[in-house]
Amino acid sequence: MRHVAFEDLGHLDAPLRAAGYAIRYVEAAAGGVAALDPLAPDLLVVLGGPMGVYETPEHPFLADELALLRARLAAGRPTLGLCLGAQLIAAALGARVYPGPAKEIGYAPVTLTAEGAASPLAALPAGQSVLHWHGDTFDLPAGATLLASTDLYRRQAFAVGRHALALQFHLEAARIERWLEGHAAELRAERIDPAALARDAARHDAALRDAAEAVLTRWLSASA
Repeated sequence: MRHVAFEDLGHLDAPLRAAGYAIRYVEAAAGGVAALDPLAPDLLVVLGGPMGVYETPEHPFLADELALLRARLAAGRPTLGLCLGAQLIAAALGARVYPGPAKEIGYAPVTLTAEGAASPLAALPAGQSVLHWHGDTFDLPAGATLLASTDLYRRQAFAVGRHALALQFHLEAARIERWLEGHAAELRAERIDPAALARDAARHDAALRDAAEAVLTRWLSASA
């Protein structure tokens, strides 16, 4: 489920295809979610976007996504959420989603909890930087396991059983120039230099691609 064209599967595309998945994008804002059988996909990936889960009056399709996720998660079907996708999973499980203390934008590592170190996130090399690009956070859903944190945002990743993985950060982000263009207004508002972010992306991209493949492969094996 995609919310803006430039936030796609990125680094996750190739390993998903290598694992035998045929990929189909459902464009959330175009009304594609309402027609989707929540249990039909072998794997559902809910991608990021600039809207907030609580902005359903401005983005009515979010209500369709939440309904779909409630049904899918209740059935224990494999589901991966990235950034907004993670927040939607949290909301579908009854947790509150709300603005965080500040925007967290840029490349930095996450700290794994003890449970995270025993999860597929253990495939992240020590100190591996990931892309953070969010301003919202969420309470940990009942029954979920916290996997990773940063100093600014304690809830960076969680799992529900073996079937659902929610990542507030971006392992998938590739072709960062499209992100910089699509989020140009936000970067200006936050006084973040897009050229510096592009340099950081170039420095971290190859390692992040390998880390994304390693985490995804380990999670797919565990959730099968």
